[in-house]
Amino acid sequence: MGRRKKIVQECERLMDNPENIRNIAIAAHVDHGKTTLTDNLLAGAGMISENTAGQQLAMDTEEDEQERGITIDAANVSMTHEYEGTNHLINLIDTPGHVDFGGDVTRAMRAVDGAMVVVDAVEGAMPQTETVVRQALREGVKPTLFINKVDRLISELQEGPQEMQERLMSVIADVNELIRGMTEDMDDIDDWTVSVEEGTVAFGSALYKWGVSMPSMQATGIDFGDIIELERNGERQELHERTPLSNVVLDMVCEHFPNPVDAQPRRIPRIWRGDAESELAETMRFVDDEGEVVFMVTDISMDPHAGEIATGRVFSGTLEKGQELYVSGTAGKNRLQSVGLFMGGEREEVGHVPAGNIAAVTGLRDAIAGSTVSSVEMTPFESIEHISEPVITKSVEAKSMDDLPKLIQTLRQVSKEDPTIQVTINEDTGEHLISGQGELHLEVITQRIERNQGIPVNTGEPIVVYREAVRGATETVEGISPNRHNRFYLTVEPLSEDIVDQIRLGEVSMDMPEQERREALQESGMDKDTSQNVEHIFGTNVFIDDTKGIQHLNETMELVIEGLEEALDEGPLAAEPVQGTLIRLNDARLHEDTIHRGPAQVIPAVRQAVHRALIHARVSLMEPIQDVRIDVPSEHMGAASGEIQGRRGRVDDMYQEGDLMVIEGIAPVEEMIGFSSDIRSATEGRASWNTENAGFRIMSDNLQREKIMEIRERKGMKLELPEAVDYF
Repeated sequence: MGRRKKIVQECERLMDNPENIRNIAIAAHVDHGKTTLTDNLLAGAGMISENTAGQQLAMDTEEDEQERGITIDAANVSMTHEYEGTNHLINLIDTPGHVDFGGDVTRAMRAVDGAMVVVDAVEGAMPQTETVVRQALREGVKPTLFINKVDRLISELQEGPQEMQERLMSVIADVNELIRGMTEDMDDIDDWTVSVEEGTVAFGSALYKWGVSMPSMQATGIDFGDIIELERNGERQELHERTPLSNVVLDMVCEHFPNPVDAQPRRIPRIWRGDAESELAETMRFVDDEGEVVFMVTDISMDPHAGEIATGRVFSGTLEKGQELYVSGTAGKNRLQSVGLFMGGEREEVGHVPAGNIAAVTGLRDAIAGSTVSSVEMTPFESIEHISEPVITKSVEAKSMDDLPKLIQTLRQVSKEDPTIQVTINEDTGEHLISGQGELHLEVITQRIERNQGIPVNTGEPIVVYREAVRGATETVEGISPNRHNRFYLTVEPLSEDIVDQIRLGEVSMDMPEQERREALQESGMDKDTSQNVEHIFGTNVFIDDTKGIQHLNETMELVIEGLEEALDEGPLAAEPVQGTLIRLNDARLHEDTIHRGPAQVIPAVRQAVHRALIHARVSLMEPIQDVRIDVPSEHMGAASGEIQGRRGRVDDMYQEGDLMVIEGIAPVEEMIGFSSDIRSATEGRASWNTENAGFRIMSDNLQREKIMEIRERKGMKLELPEAVDYF
C-alpha cells in the first residue's frame, strides 16, 4: 500500500518538529457525532477512503462498539494536514462521550494540548458537555467548538437564517458560560472563550461532510444563505465539495490549538509537582528531545499479536527501542520492545519518537494507565483524578473451574487498562467482584471477557455500593485495649463538603508539602490549629493528632493508623466504607513496655473507639445517586416523569427545548437498575436519556434499618446492630 507508506514517512518526518505538531482530543456528549467527525478528518487526510467515511467508523474498532453505535475506548490516530504552506502532524484521540466511560476522557486529556468540543446543534450543550469541558480545562487543555448536525436545523426544524443564527449563538453562549465559570480562578489561562469572529468556532454536518467557519466563509464565499439553499435542494455532495468539513476543522486545529512548545510550559506545573528549578523541569518545559526521557502512560490496550501496548505523551527526551526505563511505583526497569505511532486504528512501528508526540510502545510490562515512565528516577506526574467513583458492583464467576486462572488474569488486566474499574479477587471463594461507573460499563466489561477471552462467566445481580457518614459531632469516646493497659480518647465530626471535594480531586493529600496542604485546608474553611495537626488522610477522612507530648506515641502511631483504617474501611453499620469524617485523637495512655502495646492491643482499641465514636455521631448509610435527564416528545412527558418519581426520585425541572420536553431530576442508583427497558416501554421508545453519578446522599430514616440488615445478611455478618444505634 504505497499511499499509506507515504503517510507514515511524512508523519515520521514531521514528528521531529514540535512547532508543527498538534495533540488534540475530540470530546462531546454521547451521540453528538464525535466519531463520525473523526472519520471525516481521516478521510480528508487521506487515511481512509472518502466514500465509506461516516459509515465505516474506523475508530470504533471493537465489535461491541460497532454493535452499540457508541465509542467505548478512546482511539488514537495520527494524520497530516497542510495549512498555510506548512505540513502539520495532528495526533488525535477520539474519546467516549458516554458517562460510564468518563475515566477514558480524563486520561485522554492528559495526553493532549487542545480539545475540540462537539455539540449537537439541535440538543445544545448537555450535562456531559459540561463534564468534558471541565475535564479539559482542569488539565490546562485549550478548547475550540464544533457545532454539528446543522443540517437538522434546516431539514427537520425548517429554520430560516435568522432563527438559525439565534440558535447557534445561544449554543456558543452556553459553552462560553461553562468555560468562563471554570477558568475564572485560573491565573495561567487568558480568555479561552470561543468566538466565531476569531475562528475558534466551526459549524457543519459530519454526516454530510460539509463545514464552515468565519475564515472558511471568507475564503470560499459560501455563507449560511447558500448553505440553506443547497441543503434544501438536497445538493449535499456539492456542499461537501465546495466547503469540505475536514479542511475547515483541520485548519482550525492548526491555527488555534497550541503546539507542544506553547503548551508544555503551561501544562507541566499543573500536572507535575516536582522541583520546578530542576534540569528535568526545564527539558519538559522546552520539549527537549535530547533531555532525559519522560513519558506519561494514558492508556493500556491489548493487541493479540504485540501484547500489551502503552499509549501516552512524550514530554521530554526521545523514545527508542531497547531503552531501559523506570516505571513509577515499581522496582527495577522495563525494556522498550518497540515504539510506534497510531495511524487510524493501526500501530506503525518507527525508529524513534521524540518529545511532543503521542507514542504507542510495547515492553512496559509494569505500567498501568497513569504511570510515569522515565530514564531517571523522578517525581511521578499527579495521579489522574477521576471525577466519579464506582457505584455499582457485580460478581463474576467462571462457569468452569478450569477457566479460573485465566479469568483472574483477565480481571487483573481489566483493572490495569481501566483504573475506574475496581476488581476484588477472592481466591478462596472463586467469586470475584468488579465495580464500575454504571450498569452499561459493567455489562460491556463482562461481555468482553466472554467474547475476547472466550471465558464463559456467570454474573450476579448488580449490587450497589454504599457509604457510611456521620451526621453530628461527639463528646470524647474512650477505646481500651484488651489488656486494659492502653487507652485512646477520640472525637469525630463531619468534614465540610468543600474539604471532601478537595481531597477527592487530589488538591489536598499527604503527598504534598505540608505548608501547601495547610493552606489548601484553611482555604476550604478548616481552622489553623486543626490544619497543622493533620496526621493522616484515608479515603475522604482526615485524622488529626491533637495530643501533646505523650510518651511512646510516635512509635505507636503506625498501629493507631492501621486500627483507624480498618475501622473506616468497614463502618459499624454494614461494613461499608466511611466517608467525610474528621477524627481527632485528643489523648492517649500507653503502657511503658513495647510488648504490652503491640498490634494485638493497639489496633482493636483504636478500631473500637472509632466505631463507638461514629455511632455516637449518628453514623448513617449513604446511597449513591444519579442526575437523570430525559428528552421526550410532550405526549410522553407524564409517563417519563412518572418513571423518575416511581424510583424514589424527584423531578427538579421540566422545560421545552426545540420540539422536545426535557425532564431533569435525581434518583438513587439502586432504583435506576433496569431503568433503560422501563423507560423505553413507558415512552414507546421515543425517549433519550442520560444519567450522571452525583455522589452519595443519606438514605431516608425509614429505609435505613431495612437496608442495613439486607447488606449485613448478604455479607454474612451477625444481624443485631450495636445497641447504641437506636436513632433510626
